[in-house]
Amino acid sequence: MAKVELKQPIIEEIKGHLDGAQSVVLVDHRGLTVEQDTRLRKELREAGVVYKVYKNTMIRFAIDGTEFDSLKNDLEGPSALAISATDATAPARILAKFAKEAEALEIKSGVVEGTYYDKDGIKAISSIPSREELLAKFLGSIQSPITNFARVLKQIAEQQDGGAAAEA
Repeated sequence: MAKVELKQPIIEEIKGHLDGAQSVVLVDHRGLTVEQDTRLRKELREAGVVYKVYKNTMIRFAIDGTEFDSLKNDLEGPSALAISATDATAPARILAKFAKEAEALEIKSGVVEGTYYDKDGIKAISSIPSREELLAKFLGSIQSPITNFARVLKQIAEQQDGGAAAEA
């Protein structure tokens, strides 16, 4: 069997992960201990992020002609991909947080919702809360004035009832 035929399933696997992905972050995982790598993989898996180590040539073939094509320039040295189809900021958030603990983990670059970001851009994106957090904060800010208004109305009603009872 030719080498190309052996590599094609790996390229197809990468393409499958990238299909419909909202974000991809490229990292250099060199120097992580087994314990650190296991913890990182667990955190990413719990957030629904696919984290895989591939050869750079396989990644190049898989991203050729896709929205992730801009990552080609950063494919030097050992590379791992963190891919999320649901939460665009999850890979950046988890990897940046983990990189603070494990200095060996180096974020190279990424593509978030079709836009390429270098290492600094990915670190900036990592500070953005998840969609669910943003929606919760938004709903909380909308609900707060309504709740306060309801309390004021209730106090007014109680005062009027108290005044009516005193007159009787």
